[in-house]
Amino acid sequence: MDGDNGLGDYLRARRDTTMPRDVGFPDDASRRVSGLRRDEVALLAGVSTDYYIRLEQGRERHPSKQVLQAIARALRLDEAATTHLFRLGLSAPWPSVRATTTVGPDLLRLMDSLRHLPAFVVGSAQDVLASNAMAQELYRGFARYDNLLRMIFLDPFAQEFYGDWENAAAVAVNNLRASSARFPDDERIERVVGELGVHSPAFATLWARYEIRPRTQEDKHFCHPQVGELRLHFEALAVTSAPGQHLSVYSAKPGSASSDGLILLRRLAEQSTAPEKGNVHS
Repeated sequence: MDGDNGLGDYLRARRDTTMPRDVGFPDDASRRVSGLRRDEVALLAGVSTDYYIRLEQGRERHPSKQVLQAIARALRLDEAATTHLFRLGLSAPWPSVRATTTVGPDLLRLMDSLRHLPAFVVGSAQDVLASNAMAQELYRGFARYDNLLRMIFLDPFAQEFYGDWENAAAVAVNNLRASSARFPDDERIERVVGELGVHSPAFATLWARYEIRPRTQEDKHFCHPQVGELRLHFEALAVTSAPGQHLSVYSAKPGSASSDGLILLRRLAEQSTAPEKGNVHS
């Protein structure tokens, strides 16, 4: 998805975003690069500078597990990022998994049973495949409720809706990177990346950082036009029977102002004409 030198592209991007002060090097004005230099990564990883340069340039394509692990430590990669590094660097083929976009009837029933909470199903490219009435009401201010990335980066309403737009944007891109790492040949992900890369400089900048971080849970801050401020906890539950799909659910602390806000959101959802349930894949 990023050319035929995936390992080199990844190493270069992660090196550029690793701050020298975080790994014990001086961070002074004389530096010509914002992140680490190649020789510094090589020193930290215990390999020669020439060998590391050949890795980045794609002239060395068969690093050992030990070398990859040493580079992962040098670049301070977390578990998800290290797994992707191994995926790119090892010559052994990885099992091919194809994402699915059809939401099964049992999952739809489970989603709809969560009447008191916003719940929706997303696919590998963050397309909204199905959603309950509460989720539709939560996102009603957007012109289209179809793809979370497109909504964040291309709909002006996102700047009002997200209490911390910059964080929401970064988390969404890192999550898409994680999905693209798992499904490297997913045509839908490629189309989303292509569209956003052309129309959103902010997306292009974040995508170039090559940060891989699957979103499993987090606290979210929303500003709903009718309900007001909502501070909700997000959980993404992987659907093992449908690769690439996640059931996403928002909840609030009992007795909190946001819990009262969800009650109001449910009343608004009940008053609205709910779209036909089922797939909303774009």
